[in-house]
Amino acid sequence: MIFENHHIAHRNIVSKLYNFVPEEIQLAVEDFDKILTDHGYHPNGKMFFSMMRDPRDEVMAAEIFLQIEEDYCVIPDELIFFRSYFYVSSMLVTRITEDFHVQSQVKYWELVDYFDNHNIVQLTPVFVEYKTDPS
Repeated sequence: MIFENHHIAHRNIVSKLYNFVPEEIQLAVEDFDKILTDHGYHPNGKMFFSMMRDPRDEVMAAEIFLQIEEDYCVIPDELIFFRSYFYVSSMLVTRITEDFHVQSQVKYWELVDYFDNHNIVQLTPVFVEYKTDPS
């Protein structure tokens, strides 16, 4: 099922662009977390990412976002972006509760079909937000 008018909002977000094969997303997240912790920042575990290319591509381009406890972030020689507040509104949302690798493709195409059937123009990349609630 697809829901309209959803939003995401986070404070103290840092992000970094990565290219990886989809199976290696965890390596990218671990790399980003290590960069932050090696420079004295404290990620609090909240993570989401945006897909910058078609998810069917062999190599995925994504912007990975992590929330940190600090209210600033500057790391020389790393292309990292800091936002004190991150907000995207008027989103379509769907949920995946199991079998993420298979269902993510199914849900992606449901969103594409919804755009087409409702004459909606996609203005942002697709965001994937992991929830900590087991449900």
